[in-house]
Amino acid sequence: MQLQVSGSASRSSETSAPGLAPGDRRHSGPVVIAANSCWNIVNFRSALVAALLREGRDVLVLAPPDEHVPALEALGAHFIPVEVASSSLSVTGDLKLLLRYAAIMRRVRPSAFLGFTIKPNIYGSLAAQAVGARVINNITGLGTAFLSTGWLRTLASSLYRVALRRSHTVFFQNGSDLQLFLKRRLVRQDQARLLPGSGLDLERFRPSPAAAGAADDFRFLLIGRMLWDKGVGEFVEAARRVRASHPQARFQLLGALGADNRTAVPEDQLGKWLDEGVVEYLGSTSDVRPFVEAADCLVLPSYREGLPRSLLEGSAMGKPVIATDVPGCRDVVDHGRTGLLCAVRSAEALASAMRQMIDLSPAERAIMGAAGRARVEQEFCQSKVLERYLGALNA
Repeated sequence: MQLQVSGSASRSSETSAPGLAPGDRRHSGPVVIAANSCWNIVNFRSALVAALLREGRDVLVLAPPDEHVPALEALGAHFIPVEVASSSLSVTGDLKLLLRYAAIMRRVRPSAFLGFTIKPNIYGSLAAQAVGARVINNITGLGTAFLSTGWLRTLASSLYRVALRRSHTVFFQNGSDLQLFLKRRLVRQDQARLLPGSGLDLERFRPSPAAAGAADDFRFLLIGRMLWDKGVGEFVEAARRVRASHPQARFQLLGALGADNRTAVPEDQLGKWLDEGVVEYLGSTSDVRPFVEAADCLVLPSYREGLPRSLLEGSAMGKPVIATDVPGCRDVVDHGRTGLLCAVRSAEALASAMRQMIDLSPAERAIMGAAGRARVEQEFCQSKVLERYLGALNA
């Protein structure tokens, strides 16, 4: 299968590409993976792509083009650009997305469709079901639509109910999300399965021999997109409060700014925080490990998560963590053993947990970090995730 890897790939180039003709049914058609970014696939699904290729399957990725397309090629996957406006509420835009997915599905005749993130899960699933593909969804988190109230949540629920009705398997990353979908009758019991996140490569994320920082130079690190829903505002306010008693403590943000999300933190707001000197912004990166290694504690004051990757990565690298007591976060953090949980949307509760973490001895924090590593090894390793995906595909 040869596909033009370009954001400007034309429909004619896709149609004429070897392996995309409807008559080519090698391995009963490719496995199509759809998400709202190539970054998502490269960073979180590379091992899944590799496992599918080892089984002799063709893998086709549908996502908006970005700088990670060459990395997809290097994995061995093929790529067709599909623009996904994640934060848009345009009916016309969503209809165009559905038609784009439908046209591709009719050409490639996939054997299976794996959906990630809300719009690929909804519109990609509908298009894949129309050509008889086995549809497997991953609800990685409920997102802004479910955190809101009123018509937006009702609309998202209705779209999910229709799109998931004929799915073979719907994976959830925590039990709270699974039970919510069952309660609202968005999925059936026979479809719903738990999945331990995206799976972590425990060789890549492992503790380093670096010593813990001194109490007066303690580094708190928040990894995630710069969104209000990630608790970035509470992190900044908590930093102000903690610095009043621990002026040398450092508070760092690492993640993409300007995300396509209705709760994105404006760039000028981040600029004000930087001018104030309350936090440091480290930009974004394709490799978080050096930043995690330099930190003393990973923090995620999110309003709700699927299964937060940053907390798993921090724990795998032997760092204690602080997170809000919400679905997803509480599934990773064992309060008092691997880290601390605090009340959601409360800067004071977060500041109190941060002070408590600073006041622990380096040895006590090391014990927390070791317990976190042990839990990730037991529950969240990559092999468990791959086993469940392949099981769902081959059942």
